[in-house]
Amino acid sequence: MLFVHYPKCTTCQKAKKWLDEKGVSYRERHIKEDNPSVKEIKEWHAKSGMPLKKFFNTSGLLYKELQLKDKLEKMSEEEQYKLLASDGMLVKRPILVGEDFVLTGFREKEWERRL
Repeated sequence: MLFVHYPKCTTCQKAKKWLDEKGVSYRERHIKEDNPSVKEIKEWHAKSGMPLKKFFNTSGLLYKELQLKDKLEKMSEEEQYKLLASDGMLVKRPILVGEDFVLTGFREKEWERRL
């Protein structure tokens, strides 16, 4: 599995600790240093079954600075993919990418069910 995170994020730290305590093996990826590509985001979106909006870090400073709350619904999916790929700080984290699933954010019960 791939664990995409921002090390300074407390939610990401909790998720990492949880994975380690459960003995789950994963590869780590720093979302700011190694931004997801448009291709990856498209794949993750398709695999997740979630609305694309769920991939945005709506509580992040950059999201708020860019006033995306009002702009997203007017943007095409392609524009949203490009925006997400432009800066890892716009992406909801952590992301756990498995063979047949993608989880965004850390909700312990949801992760427990999936793993």
